[in-house]
Amino acid sequence: MQNFYLLVQTALCETNPIKKAALTLDIYAQFVSGSLKIDQSETVVDIPIAGRPEKPILVAVNQVEKRKLTTPEGYAAMLHAICHIEFNAINLALDAAYRFRTLPEQFTADWLRVAKEEAEHFTLMRARLLAHHFDYGDFSAHGHLWDMAYKTAFDPLLRMALVPRVLEARGLDVTPAIRAKVEQRGDLATCEVLDIIYRDEVGHVQIGNHWYRYLCEQRGLEPMTLFCELLRRYDMFIFRGYVNLEARERAGFSSFEMQMLENFEQSFQSNKAA
Repeated sequence: MQNFYLLVQTALCETNPIKKAALTLDIYAQFVSGSLKIDQSETVVDIPIAGRPEKPILVAVNQVEKRKLTTPEGYAAMLHAICHIEFNAINLALDAAYRFRTLPEQFTADWLRVAKEEAEHFTLMRARLLAHHFDYGDFSAHGHLWDMAYKTAFDPLLRMALVPRVLEARGLDVTPAIRAKVEQRGDLATCEVLDIIYRDEVGHVQIGNHWYRYLCEQRGLEPMTLFCELLRRYDMFIFRGYVNLEARERAGFSSFEMQMLENFEQSFQSNKAA
């Protein structure tokens, strides 16, 4: 039997995004068929930089070139940005499945499924980018998502708190507005892809919420108190404009968090109207 962790390590280090996606899908298929050996005694190799292609060229977040959506290049740049997020999300999910081995096997199964769905998302978005005569790597991008993965590499609780519950949850907030712009342009094929991504991302955030609470319970920590402390410590922003309350509720945010988010949303809307 092939070793599960060695296969995941290979996929995580693969630099070709098309091959990375294909490897991820293959590992998932083998995993669910029960044909892989899960040996948690294998040494975890520290991977400071996940495999990625030479392009896109990575720049600071504030140096990513902004383009008008009304131009073909500007519209393609938006699709490219989504494609880049999905590519990084493959690495984030693979890393969680590979790195954190002291948790129940269901944790590994959950994050491998997330990696498989992110690989599907990347493939679908790249196809839409190709349909507009551009490819992944044609525009600059930033490495913020993987940076956060490495900052949280030493603790699964920290990873669950700050990646799915903050970074991925923000995707639930912004995707409906992006979809509206895409629909306005008449690109219904891309709308269909965004609908798939949105549906699956609710589940990904839900998985993050579940394991965050599990780890808090295991360590005797109060989830909301700790979460607020981590936001302050890592200078994270959970509130940035519109908050998708309905999607976050389906993704398993607590009633207290939902009330906090609703209060922020009402304040945000009032400020917009003023």
